[in-house]
Amino acid sequence: MPSYYPPVGFHFRVEFGFLAQESTDTLFQEVSGMSMSLGTEDYNEGGENRFAHRMPTMAKFSNLTLKRGLLADSQLITWIEHAVTNIEAGDEDNLKPTTVNVTLLNEKSEPVADTYSFVRAWPVKWAVSDFKSTDNSIVVETLELSYNYFSRIQK
Repeated sequence: MPSYYPPVGFHFRVEFGFLAQESTDTLFQEVSGMSMSLGTEDYNEGGENRFAHRMPTMAKFSNLTLKRGLLADSQLITWIEHAVTNIEAGDEDNLKPTTVNVTLLNEKSEPVADTYSFVRAWPVKWAVSDFKSTDNSIVVETLELSYNYFSRIQK
């Protein structure tokens, strides 16, 4: 019987469509929010009081959250600032959506599983951790992205 060892989640690569792959802008300590679900709607049938029919509606995707140590000179943060300061109602072009790919890697930095591709990602939030004189911790910035959908690209 062959043995199977699930991949570890601490070695991964994040790629943005507009950034060079070797950029320090793509180095993150945490990626979360990779989830999808199917919405449902209840339908009550006349005369049937024991249950309601549940009907599928549309797919829902949570926001993608990326965390890293604060980077002083960042094209990614410039992208986010541009989107936030230049947005107008209904003007999606100023968001400059991009594709974001997340890939699990092995000890040789080779893909070990499928790549998760987040299509038409755009920034919805950027936050910096609190500054505290009593803590001995690094400053962490959190980037939150919305996207249309994500899919797996088979390796």
